[in-house]
Amino acid sequence: MLDGLARFPEQIKEALAIAETVERFTFLKVDDVVVSGMGGSAISGDILASLFRDTLDVPLVVNRDYDLPKWVNKDTLVLCMSYSGNTSETLSSFKLAYQKKCKIICISTGGKLQELAEKRQVPFVKIPAGLQPRAATPYLLFPAIVFLKKIGLVKTAIETDIQETITITQEFITTLHRTVPLESNPAKQLATKIHQTIPQVYGWGVYAPIALRWRHQFNENSKVIARTDIVPECNHNDLVGWSANPEVSKLFSCILFRDRDEELVEMTRRLEFMHDLCSNMAGAVIEVTPKGKSRLAKMMYFMCLGDFTSCYLAVLRGIDPSPVDIITALKNRLAEK
Repeated sequence: MLDGLARFPEQIKEALAIAETVERFTFLKVDDVVVSGMGGSAISGDILASLFRDTLDVPLVVNRDYDLPKWVNKDTLVLCMSYSGNTSETLSSFKLAYQKKCKIICISTGGKLQELAEKRQVPFVKIPAGLQPRAATPYLLFPAIVFLKKIGLVKTAIETDIQETITITQEFITTLHRTVPLESNPAKQLATKIHQTIPQVYGWGVYAPIALRWRHQFNENSKVIARTDIVPECNHNDLVGWSANPEVSKLFSCILFRDRDEELVEMTRRLEFMHDLCSNMAGAVIEVTPKGKSRLAKMMYFMCLGDFTSCYLAVLRGIDPSPVDIITALKNRLAEK
């Protein structure tokens, strides 16, 4: 798992090369976009929705279900993303999208999704296999970014941001590698601070999906319960739990995403209030800040930090981050006749 994470920048480059080989899409009209996927595939949709929230002229929503919203029609672009190609929810939504005559692009390593797409002559993009889906996010995310650009939905100069992302993550990962000792490794330091606590990750704005990604990685890699919440919404409810439950609050660690370039004055005040509150209540309070200029680079910086931290937390717990046996057991149960 650690070796896979260390290849993040190379995965981006490979993903871009794959995307460039895809023939030009002839979609003349797209009124809205649906990203259909689960887990590590769906998080790519969340990142797209957050990254392009202020620039897309059409709605982009993420669909984590067997069906699709009723409003989906022939002018809806549906991105069906499943690393394995066998995710039942994604396969079901693909069939519905085809029935509704949607514009469809499929991205996977193969599986039933490839079979369905090729049988129906739907654009299919094949990505490298052999990884845990959660360690293959660049192969799903970056082709989707390129396709939105090619179709004309993304009108900003995203190519510059992608190149910065590659540079930033290449530099950052050299400090996160397993050979880098604790005193120089920010992911190992963070894992040590939150060890034996329940991580509570607070995201906001463009970092909301990255906070969710951290929770998922703690769940699957570290094999621990973790929580995610979003500022400012959590200030209308979650704070009460922290303030009135000191015995239980000590069991949690509080991780706050900070970015002075992105924070509104009101957001800064909220985050500082939360830091002060949790300093008296939580088992640990940690603020993390990104490097980079573009939103994409900073989002991926945070993602790399969370991915490595979750693996080092697994190491501290004496477990292998790769297997997810309980999910396999669930899939076997669902497959029973």
